[in-house]
Amino acid sequence: MDTATRTYAPGEYPDEKPPIGQSGFLHWVYTNLFSSPFNIILTLLTGYFLYKIVPPAFNWLFVDAVFVADSREHCRELNSGACWGFIGKRFGQFTYGFYPHELRWRVNLTFLLFIAAVLPILWGNMPKRREMLWFSALFPFIGIWLLCGGFGLEPVETSKWGGFMLTMVIGVTGIAVSLPLGILLALGRQSDLHIIRWVCTGFIEFIRGVPLITLLFVASTMLNYFLPPGSNFDLLLRVLIMVVLFSAAYLAEVVRGGLQAIPKGQVEAADAMGLKYWQSMRLVVLPQALKISIPGIVNTFIGLFKDSTLVVIIGLLDPLGIGRASLSDTKWQGLSTEVYVFIALFFFICCFSMSRYSIYLEKKLHTGHRED
Repeated sequence: MDTATRTYAPGEYPDEKPPIGQSGFLHWVYTNLFSSPFNIILTLLTGYFLYKIVPPAFNWLFVDAVFVADSREHCRELNSGACWGFIGKRFGQFTYGFYPHELRWRVNLTFLLFIAAVLPILWGNMPKRREMLWFSALFPFIGIWLLCGGFGLEPVETSKWGGFMLTMVIGVTGIAVSLPLGILLALGRQSDLHIIRWVCTGFIEFIRGVPLITLLFVASTMLNYFLPPGSNFDLLLRVLIMVVLFSAAYLAEVVRGGLQAIPKGQVEAADAMGLKYWQSMRLVVLPQALKISIPGIVNTFIGLFKDSTLVVIIGLLDPLGIGRASLSDTKWQGLSTEVYVFIALFFFICCFSMSRYSIYLEKKLHTGHRED
């Protein structure tokens, strides 16, 4: 029977191709770039600026760049582009700081174990995920032992940590510890117990009202005045505590917004089923609230990761500190552009990866109506 004359029941209509000119690349170009006189002018101006900016930048970064050199003058003798030879010479310091060269295998091993520990957390369909989660729970203790030493390993002072290693330690620790603390603060702010609610509210409002750099200065200088004479409180540990508290206060507000978006009927249904408070929160409320809060949570994580560069103000040598120290060498003076571009690329890769994973997680947890 001809499809033109066939009678179809509701819901049985065959899929048909879209009309010619209503799909494909040319349709997208017309709709998004040339759909109106204003869009045409804006597209042409944007294309002109990209033509003027992108080719010279590409030539400076790659085509005319020098990747192997012994000094800035040597780079200029070879070519006129970026002097990436400086990055190659100082790559070890950018990565490990002043961590002893013969012990850097411990940092490399810690990074590999970190990847193994975080995979079962981020990948829900990982084979033998339940067994690997036990390793994820033990990894913080293993990582501290490998990086700091002790118990059979040579101790390494945290003052020798630096570069991307220090940034990863601050960022990962802040993210991993501040999330559960922020959830507890959000629940405490909505608690029916007045004392708990007042304490959580006061803490959140105080931390959110003070810049992070001020808290870092408090951690590095003023905290010593409140400790007994002769006390030695590691500077990096103080910084980690302040970073965790700062991030937890912001995460608490993000999670609280997710909790307020949950209909009251969800809590009432949990109560009707006989679930206790923590059971209803763990099984019913929090999973929905955290799913709603994913964009805000990841945004806070990205901000925390970038703010880790503030530790250079109090004397810790993050990648910016290593770059400044390296540029003090007379052989490499005047290469600050290469340093900042290299560091910016590192942060872009890390933050972009977190952003893409959050999008993947949102799509995976989406339970609403979806048109396929």
